[in-house]
Amino acid sequence: MPEARIDKWMWAARIFKTRTIAAEACKKGRISINGAQAKPARTVKPGDVVQVRKPPVTYSFKVLQAIEKRVGAKLVPDVMENVTTPDQYELLEMSKISGFVDRARGTGRPTKKERRDLDEFFTPEYMDDFDFDFDDEDDNEEE
Repeated sequence: MPEARIDKWMWAARIFKTRTIAAEACKKGRISINGAQAKPARTVKPGDVVQVRKPPVTYSFKVLQAIEKRVGAKLVPDVMENVTTPDQYELLEMSKISGFVDRARGTGRPTKKERRDLDEFFTPEYMDDFDFDFDDEDDNEEE
């Protein structure tokens, strides 16, 4: 029966962009196979269910083929089946919606308009035309 390393399989199935990112997710405990935490070298075989926690959602994938070479995006349905529950997708939608609505004014980085207002406030108009003259030392010597 064919088997593949979990980090290579997740990269080949296009769950993660790079194998390094997939391995880091395993090390951080975000990947589980059939309910058990997985290290990067753990093998998967057809029929296994892989859970990937990408907060706030936990995605679930059923392994159809154990591959270690990356496939095209059109071939991904032959490699895995997405068995993520609909309530997880609802949770994702809720977090997308609430992420921008609940931002309190003044928290985080200033917007472009807020930054321009701050720059205008802290740069007085009379400072633009003021010419600093550092020749005071020469004036004192002549007296």
